[in-house]
Amino acid sequence: MLTETSPVAQIEGAARRWVCLDVGETLIDETRVWSVWADVLGIPRLTLMAAVGATIVQNRELDTAFSLLGVPDWRTRIPEVDARYQGFQRQDLYPDALPALAALAAAGYGVAVIANQPAHRHGELAALGVDPEVMAMSEAMGVAKPDPAFFIEALRLLGGADPADVAYVGDRTDNDVVPAAAAGLRPVRIRRGPWGLLQGDPDGLAVLTVPSLDELVARIDEAW
Repeated sequence: MLTETSPVAQIEGAARRWVCLDVGETLIDETRVWSVWADVLGIPRLTLMAAVGATIVQNRELDTAFSLLGVPDWRTRIPEVDARYQGFQRQDLYPDALPALAALAAAGYGVAVIANQPAHRHGELAALGVDPEVMAMSEAMGVAKPDPAFFIEALRLLGGADPADVAYVGDRTDNDVVPAAAAGLRPVRIRRGPWGLLQGDPDGLAVLTVPSLDELVARIDEAW
């Protein structure tokens, strides 16, 4: 597996089609981390999740959900949440995650996982068996979605792949679909998790919309 410091050779990236996947609500079910947040803040889990859902529907920043619940300083609690959460665990992987990565690779696609995540998630994912050709977390990359530079760096890590040869799979319209399309990649929307189910795609930018990675594998050719 290559990392954010080891781009694929140019000759490979330029000649292949790639499927690049997000992490949260694409490979990882985030239910547990949101539950930990609620417990740390002393807020009923359903209440926190309702506030997050309302914030998504209103197209507002996540800060809004915590402000509504009277905890504008929520970022100071991140160390406590991390300590309780203890990183990605087997139970957090969507059941279709590893089979889909394997199936895409077997079908001849280059497979990458490049996402907005802390750097230490890289090792946690690898420990769970996530082993794409390229894996990079935004903290280690020094740039995060939806910044266009994120996708420029992602393409570099894929060996300078043509954007039109890269399908970017994610759950969020604002962080995944819109900026991937603007960068010339082929955005694929996976409709699961709060953002995937509650956000719309009013401009119809996604070239493919699927409810699961199983369906992604079955229909990935449609992205082109």
